[in-house]
Amino acid sequence: MRTLLSAISFLTIVPVGRTSVPSGRAAALFPLVGAILGAAGAGIYLAAGSVLPSSIAALLVVTFWSAISGVLHEDGLADVADALRAGRSQAKMLAILKDSRIGTFGAVAIVLSIVARWQAVEHLSTDRLFEVFIAAQAVPRAAIVALAWVSRPVGTGLGLAFSSTLNTTAAVAAIVQGIAAAFACGLRPGLVIVLGAYLAIRFAQAYFYKRIGGVNGDCLGATEQILEIFILILFTCRNCSW
Repeated sequence: MRTLLSAISFLTIVPVGRTSVPSGRAAALFPLVGAILGAAGAGIYLAAGSVLPSSIAALLVVTFWSAISGVLHEDGLADVADALRAGRSQAKMLAILKDSRIGTFGAVAIVLSIVARWQAVEHLSTDRLFEVFIAAQAVPRAAIVALAWVSRPVGTGLGLAFSSTLNTTAAVAAIVQGIAAAFACGLRPGLVIVLGAYLAIRFAQAYFYKRIGGVNGDCLGATEQILEIFILILFTCRNCSW
């Protein structure tokens, strides 16, 4: 229970005691925390959707996910957008990543992320709402554990501290949970989600290695956001008979 509370403390603003850097054992439960958030989001959508337009219900879900996580991943996405756009040298890009201020490109990235998820949630079918929401929250969190596990950390911030706590057991446990969440949506969509997550991890690792020499906490947050958007949009495809 203490390990789960540590994971919840790190990934959310739920007052269960603050954890600045989760242990490797806590990282193994990141997908479980994501599954809890996904299930809660589905409950919010169904409850709100019974009395409000679907667009408002969808916006409430995305707002809940962002707020409950303390916009942790959105902040990483914004920092990466600012750094990769404005940075010329590796040193300058790392300096931008450390800067707590959000620039124009970071702000645009956050807005696009919110709008993409909002519209995707609004147009999802309610047939497998719980499964899709759980996958959208669990798989990206499993992916960032995997990315941190296989990557070289850069800088001296959260990414380094987080990566140093990881071990094979924790990483494999997180990956297995992520795969299970993906296939809970069905065989074919599960295969697409797992393949998409794998490609995202490999691409992110190669890209961030080339641009900043490794992976830090902001890179993990950006990867989480991109995968979350991918999974939600996947289930809005009109010609895909999942």
